[in-house]
Amino acid sequence: MKKAQESESIEKPVFRSVMQHFKIYSKQDVLSLTKIRRFETKLGEQVHVIQDGGDLAASISASKAKYVLFGIPEDLGAKANYGIGGTDTLWIPFLQSFLNVQSNDFFEGREILLAGNFDFGDIQYLIDTTAKSEDEKIEAYRHAVNTVDDEVEQLVKIITEAKKIPVVIGGGHNNSYPLIKGAAKGWHKAGVLPLAQINCINLDAHADYRAMEGRHSGNAFRYAEEDGYLQKYCILGLHENYLPQNVWIDIVNNPFIDCITYEDIFVHEKRTFLQAVAHATGFTEDNLTGIDLDIDCIQNTLSSAMTPVGISTMHARQYLSFVAADCKPAYLHICEGATRLADGRTDSTSGKLISYLVCDFVKARESVNR
Repeated sequence: MKKAQESESIEKPVFRSVMQHFKIYSKQDVLSLTKIRRFETKLGEQVHVIQDGGDLAASISASKAKYVLFGIPEDLGAKANYGIGGTDTLWIPFLQSFLNVQSNDFFEGREILLAGNFDFGDIQYLIDTTAKSEDEKIEAYRHAVNTVDDEVEQLVKIITEAKKIPVVIGGGHNNSYPLIKGAAKGWHKAGVLPLAQINCINLDAHADYRAMEGRHSGNAFRYAEEDGYLQKYCILGLHENYLPQNVWIDIVNNPFIDCITYEDIFVHEKRTFLQAVAHATGFTEDNLTGIDLDIDCIQNTLSSAMTPVGISTMHARQYLSFVAADCKPAYLHICEGATRLADGRTDSTSGKLISYLVCDFVKARESVNR
């Protein structure tokens, strides 16, 4: 475990210069995706929006919402990890489904501040039109991820300084690094954490703990730990077939990292799925904990690393319900999903699945707060 970094102050000029790719939503933007129906109320009619885009920090701090929802529709990190593009396609289908969920006693919607989404399309276009070879593209993607890191970190820091929980829909798993870093700094500056460090639970087929060879979707947690912002890390559902030996050795020799493989849960039945989740929440209970769910661990669900072998959608829902109630969440991050991949595969239901997962998390968390 590395020494924690000092938290940094945020000034308005930093927001303007660093977060140039963030698009803030108006109420009209939200209602344009909401199907208004007589005698019914949808989440889109209830969620809060940023009131003053010129002072984002003050608007977030003044909001009565407890959760700040935003999207990072990019696939730069996945491509930088030699993955299939398409993780930039999930955000809008998710939003269309989420905003049309019924507002009722189970989930009213006023708990949510819908901030907006990042748009890194200009960077993607520049790489696609100027890179002369695949190797050059990979290097350019990895360099571009650093820009994504900087902007996401700033927003997450603003949100957590206001003592609100970021709810983030990706995008690639590369975004866990700025989420961990920004949340650790923000919660620390808010006086919630003694050190700028948080724990993390990741339900994932992969450890995403590859070498620091340049930023991509496969090494977010390695960078976060190396830079001192990640204290404890627990991976659930790790597939033995996709665990590099050097990563496995690093995991078993690090007392601050724990994992339970998919095979131990579902093939060898050493423990049930919920017992495994309970183990993870127990391992991380001493600190605020980032909650990650990588869609590529869900069987037959469209993602950059889609698998025929994985958990069910019900397991995913149970996971988020359990950890929301049993942890002190630093953030929620759902990533690697897609509705359309670069190789032509499509799935129109992915957005609706993510909508269920976000609702499960918020409802479970709110049941604890009542």
